[in-house]
Amino acid sequence: MIVQSEEGPQIERLLIVRLSSMGDVIHALPAAQALRDAFPQAVIGWLIDERWAELLCAPGTPHRGPRLPQRPLVDWVHTVNLRTWGKSLLSIHTAQQIAKVWNDVRSTHYDVAVDLQGAIRSAVLSRWSGARMVYGAAEPRESPASIWYTRQAAPRGPHVIEQGLSVAEAVAGRKLRMSSVKLPRGPETERRIEHLLEGQGIRHFAILNPGAGWGAKRWPAERYGMVAKALAQDGVGAIINYGPGEEELAREAAATSEGAALPMKCSLTELIALSRRARLFVGGDTGPLHLAAALRVPVVAIFGPTDPARNGPYGTPSIVLRDPASPTTHARRSKPDEGLLSISVETVVGAARSLLANAAAEGAHG
Repeated sequence: MIVQSEEGPQIERLLIVRLSSMGDVIHALPAAQALRDAFPQAVIGWLIDERWAELLCAPGTPHRGPRLPQRPLVDWVHTVNLRTWGKSLLSIHTAQQIAKVWNDVRSTHYDVAVDLQGAIRSAVLSRWSGARMVYGAAEPRESPASIWYTRQAAPRGPHVIEQGLSVAEAVAGRKLRMSSVKLPRGPETERRIEHLLEGQGIRHFAILNPGAGWGAKRWPAERYGMVAKALAQDGVGAIINYGPGEEELAREAAATSEGAALPMKCSLTELIALSRRARLFVGGDTGPLHLAAALRVPVVAIFGPTDPARNGPYGTPSIVLRDPASPTTHARRSKPDEGLLSISVETVVGAARSLLANAAAEGAHG
């Protein structure tokens, strides 16, 4: 039910649709948090690809029920597996899975659906949710998506986080304050990461992330190893985060570091716990960088072909390094961007030391 008041509409049930990917889901969190703050008593659900559900709900936690530290933002997590379903769309098992998810969504009787993805499929799913009102951006990423919206929000600001907030403000009917986002906290995982760091004798550390979605965004892995060696001279350890398919990148970085960096393959929940404890993050335009920024970790962002004005680190101390010669493109080229290669190890180390010094100065005065 939607009740009008002097403060704007009072919504009882609200569905957020942001399916993927990791960085994009994280960019949608400030808008979701603003909606949570605006409607603290509302039932808020999120339709998300199951690969990224740990950004909303720690493993082993029910996807529905009272909010918990393990699921702090939403009341219900609806997961889909579009990639797998697309490979076996005609199978009975897939049909049963789709029916189950959709029964869960529609039986919740959402008043409002908010498409924070701006794609045709997310807009269609928002409309199919059964919500009477569907909000989306007036200029979505895929223009035909707007056909399925009943309300459209004019975008504000160049950054995708600002654009998401403009949609949230259209839903609330008023200006919303951006606050720190709440990410899941799994007690067992937090303890495991704490014990791992203690066992390795690691206290002050930076996370180095050589991976990225495609080659053009990847600063060479061996250079991360050189950064780790330089930071070790300052008493700052380094953990090389890597995901599936990035094992070789982690090995190259670790080998070049000559023992200064510890490679670590993390689940999303483990990466959240690790990032909470980091003093610094160094990496390119990729999900772990945006996670660090969401947790207010200082960030050295090494950008190539993607535009940091649109999707760079937001709301945290950061230094963005990008050569003016880098073209702005999302073409998934396998070779590193030439402008990206022109960014030197010395430049990255200098940026890292500057952020660490600033954080230390603020801590001393805090």
